[in-house]
Amino acid sequence: MEEKKLDLNSIIGFVLIFGILLFWFYMTKPTPEELEAEKAKQEQVEAETKVQEVPKEEVSTEATTVNLNDSTAVAGYKASVGAFGFTQTKEGISVLENELLYLAISNKGGQVVEARMKNFVNFDSLPVYLVKDGNADFGISFSTNDNRVLNTSQLYFEPSLTKSGENQVLSLKAKVSENQFLEYRYEMKPNDYLVDFTVRSQGLNGIFNNTRPIALEWQMKGRRRGKSVQYENRYTRLTYNHDGGKISKLSESSELDEETEENIKWLSYRQHFFSAILATDEPFKTAGLLSKNLVEEETKEQLFTKEYQSKVPLELKGGELAQNMYWYYGPTDAKVLDDHKELGLVESIPFGWGIFGWINRFIFTPFFNFLSGFLPHGIAIILMTIVVRLALSPVTYKSYLSQAKMKVLKPEITEINEKYKDNAMKKQQETMKLYNKAGVSPMSGCIPAFLQLPIFYALFMFFPTSFALRQKSFLWAEDLSSYDSIFTLPFTIPFYGDHVSLFPILASVAIFFYMMMTTGQSMQMQQQPGMPNMKFIMYLSPVIMLVFFNNYASGLSLYYFISNLITIFIMLAIKNYILDEDKIHAQIQENKKKPKKENRFQRKMREMMEQAEEQKKTGKR
Repeated sequence: MEEKKLDLNSIIGFVLIFGILLFWFYMTKPTPEELEAEKAKQEQVEAETKVQEVPKEEVSTEATTVNLNDSTAVAGYKASVGAFGFTQTKEGISVLENELLYLAISNKGGQVVEARMKNFVNFDSLPVYLVKDGNADFGISFSTNDNRVLNTSQLYFEPSLTKSGENQVLSLKAKVSENQFLEYRYEMKPNDYLVDFTVRSQGLNGIFNNTRPIALEWQMKGRRRGKSVQYENRYTRLTYNHDGGKISKLSESSELDEETEENIKWLSYRQHFFSAILATDEPFKTAGLLSKNLVEEETKEQLFTKEYQSKVPLELKGGELAQNMYWYYGPTDAKVLDDHKELGLVESIPFGWGIFGWINRFIFTPFFNFLSGFLPHGIAIILMTIVVRLALSPVTYKSYLSQAKMKVLKPEITEINEKYKDNAMKKQQETMKLYNKAGVSPMSGCIPAFLQLPIFYALFMFFPTSFALRQKSFLWAEDLSSYDSIFTLPFTIPFYGDHVSLFPILASVAIFFYMMMTTGQSMQMQQQPGMPNMKFIMYLSPVIMLVFFNNYASGLSLYYFISNLITIFIMLAIKNYILDEDKIHAQIQENKKKPKKENRFQRKMREMMEQAEEQKKTGKR
């Protein structure tokens, strides 16, 4: 009977939710006039966009669509590129690959047209591609002395694949003659995601137009890899190292963000757990950067997260190009990026700012990597949580001790409130006097909470960005770096999603009981004017946890659940086995008997309050 009742209640609940949503959609349905106005607005935006769009400078359309089997088209291409028509026009792909990375590099443009991680798959079990199907474009734009504006992305290069020891070397040359050329040189090492990349020219000092700028241009659309595109998009950022080591990021959520920066050491097109990074030996003097947000709402159809663009002016040296760079196509993993300390690529990981990032990077990340080296990742999270909570238990003790003291003083505070209920100034003055005599500070319970904030924030940043958690399962969670789902809803609830995650529910319940223990005394006491409503906060916090974390990494929700559970047990142990309220009461009474010496601040506050009280009495007379 109980199961049938439960099923009926569940059905009624879903029907009510569905009915509320239908009513909400009906009430918010736009009128025909609003639809017509929106249509007119959209047409105006499209018209303005067409007017504002300026095509980038490149070779003619005939060159971009040249049919190499058509001699007339080939002749047209050669005529459009001028001196670079000496290069053999031949379609083709050159492949560089090692145990970790597969790169396909096209003769046309000399650029990477496919970058695939060999040891990773997406949530849907498909291979992880950073570059594929034209989502990236790289080229160098320049002018020639015969007033042609060219871009290497549209030029043909002649490839030559060789070996240098164990390294694979691919040289691609866009030729003016056999001894005059623009070269892209890629060198791939075994078991490494970093590829050396050199751009140089030979004998082109009479070809380049020195009066016009030469610029490196790199565009990319970040490909979606996670179950929740909005969650993934929070950690998809254009990050860069500039001005001697400063790490900055373009906006996470703004529709469009543009910056111009100086002394760029590297540019990272981070796509949550994977990154495409362009680094350089000699910093770029300046760079124009752009990030465009492509995600408007949570949807399974969204294929891309952000669109990145960088434009970097290059300087000629003796009339020639010479820039030593590196491509990194690989995981945003501290263990991997730390292998290239000379470039500082590990700084592209969002550990958090200031002391929070320091704790995350140098304490939590190494500690978790150590634990997960011999334990299942879910158990490693639980063990790390236990260690963190035990380390913070002295702070928890101080907090609970403060609460116990306030509880002992509650009858006397109530008496003061009743006695001076019509005189707020006197009530405040007598309350402070009581605290001072008893040796109790109402702020002593807040200070321990503030001391824990760096730990909590560091862990909040650790779990969503820890590559070690990616696609690691625990209990019902298939991926600790993504949300767990025990039920898929037939509809989407705004701000919540289309699924039910269990770990956030468990964490919310634990938070509720924890706040009952920590704020219960506060709720029993008379609410002070201007103070937050603790009862409201007690009910609001679990709801925020339930809604906000439904699409977050299940590893983070698991941490909060275990953390609050342990804290509850620690507080119960302190209450029942460590603290004795009778002893605390006796100690407070002893403190009252001792003469208390006021410090300068306390004396000043007392004098000000007495002065205000005296003025109040004088005014009444």
